[in-house]
Amino acid sequence: MFYPAKLASRRWLEYYTDRFHAVEVNNTFYRLPPRSTFAEWRRRTPEDFEFAVKMSRYLTHIRRLRDPVEPVSRFMTAASGLGEKLGPVLFQLPPTLTADAEVLDAVLSRLDGRARVAVEPRHPSWWDERIRTTLDRHGAALCWADRDGRPVTPLWRTADFGYLRMHHGMARPRPRYGRAAIRSWVDRVSSTWTPDERVYVFFNNDHGGAAIVDAIEFAATAAKRGLPVSRTPDTVRPGSE
Repeated sequence: MFYPAKLASRRWLEYYTDRFHAVEVNNTFYRLPPRSTFAEWRRRTPEDFEFAVKMSRYLTHIRRLRDPVEPVSRFMTAASGLGEKLGPVLFQLPPTLTADAEVLDAVLSRLDGRARVAVEPRHPSWWDERIRTTLDRHGAALCWADRDGRPVTPLWRTADFGYLRMHHGMARPRPRYGRAAIRSWVDRVSSTWTPDERVYVFFNNDHGGAAIVDAIEFAATAAKRGLPVSRTPDTVRPGSE
């Protein structure tokens, strides 16, 4: 476990933000908090901290991206409570949702200039040049995704920032990533973006804390290549602080 056993859960946010620069918030996908909650997160975190927030499933999974005006407006009104700490808005699409460049264009048009956007399609029909062109036109990042140490998406650059989600690796104990897999991803990132461009890398949360260990390994590998890295612990001793 990442958090010390004696640390009250109400202090977990401060503990985390002392050690990392960004977090991906997943619960906004299931239930959108009020603006006051986002504002409270903003108040409790360092000036340089960023929140990547996952778009509500109401738009992505129930409406399946159609009629985006009201859902996007409601989501952004709430998330605006983060102010300058609002990072990318992640659209993770259902695996059964097939590609539609016009629908995607309508959604991204509602967000132009309001936030950075990353899109994670999960149906292979999305790997189409029309989709790539649409993402590029809006400056929205194709979310790179990994499973079992391998890319499951094309390695398109469609924005001036990158977004990589590491879902699960093949190393032991599962779902850890091995060093070779992490080195491969550092190579892909460093060959696609320049050192002064921002790339967000998130590892899937798990009960054993593999995500924390892998994030530290990724940052250390990048630093050895001379790449700038954000705030990351040097080591992890779960529950020892």
